[in-house]
Order: sequence, then C-alpha cells, then structure tokens
Amino acid sequence: MMTSELEFLSFMNTNNFDFQRIEHPAVFTCAEADLYHTGVAAVSTKNLFLCDKKGRRFFLAVTSCEKTVKLDSLSVQLNSPHLRFGSEENLMRLLGVTRGSVTMMGLANDADHQVELWVDSEIWSSENFLCHPLVNTATLVLAKNELERFFSLTGHTPNFFNTIKEKL
Repeated sequence: MMTSELEFLSFMNTNNFDFQRIEHPAVFTCAEADLYHTGVAAVSTKNLFLCDKKGRRFFLAVTSCEKTVKLDSLSVQLNSPHLRFGSEENLMRLLGVTRGSVTMMGLANDADHQVELWVDSEIWSSENFLCHPLVNTATLVLAKNELERFFSLTGHTPNFFNTIKEKL
C-alpha cells in the first residue's frame, strides 16, 4: 500500500501518466481547495467514501464540488439501502487515505477491488479532473483519458449515477 505522496507520484511516473501537480496548504473542503486552482479548466471533484449499513460493500462516489449528494437517492442507484459514510479505519485500510484526502487516486491502493467506483455521469463528459495525490496538500490535474487509463490499470471500472442535485 502506498502511504505517501512520494510513493504515489513514483507510481504515476513509473506508469507514464501525464499530469500537472499543484502544491498548496492542507485543504479540508472544496471551497478551500478551489482557492488554489483558480483558472484551471478542470472539474474540482468531491469524493465520498461510503458503505452499506453492514459495512460489507464500499463505494467511492465522485461528483463536482458544486453539487450536493442526497444519500437516500444515491442508495437507490447503487442498489444499497442505508448508505452511510465509511469509517476512518476502513478509509485507511482500503484507500490508504484519511478524511480530507479522499480521492479517486486512492483506488491504486484497493488491490482487492473492495471499493466500487461511482461517478456522476454529468461530470464524466469533462476533459480534465482535479484529484488529490493521497494527501490534501497538493492537487493533480489529469485529463479524462489519463483517468480512464488509471482506472484500467487499477482494475476499477467506473459506474455512473445521476441522482446528484445542484446546490441552491
């Protein structure tokens, strides 16, 4: 399991991924993160680590920072009633990250494919995405084709949902 940004960036470089890295102070919210990538044409992603009531199924739901996730609506599409946020322990065990650093890049640590990837279908048409490199002190800019290659390499096929509603 990769536990540091350095290990993760080495993985990315070894696999010839093309990305831009933006360093910044630790951020814990989308609003804080948005301060450091102003003008970058990419989707600022919000990543939710979720599980079912019994903690047997795990999900990474990804949307844009501008949206709000309604867990009751999302649970219908994921076919998993009673969704809740996953524990800090499971987040570290499965994705190798802590709260505030949840990212699609954590799927590189999910070698046993225990986490299902669910992406908001509306954002999937975008060209570029912003993702933390396992830590919340930097952000990577990845083109969609690079993200698709990353998912293929880690063995995570994206599923799509569309139950996210715009914030008022």
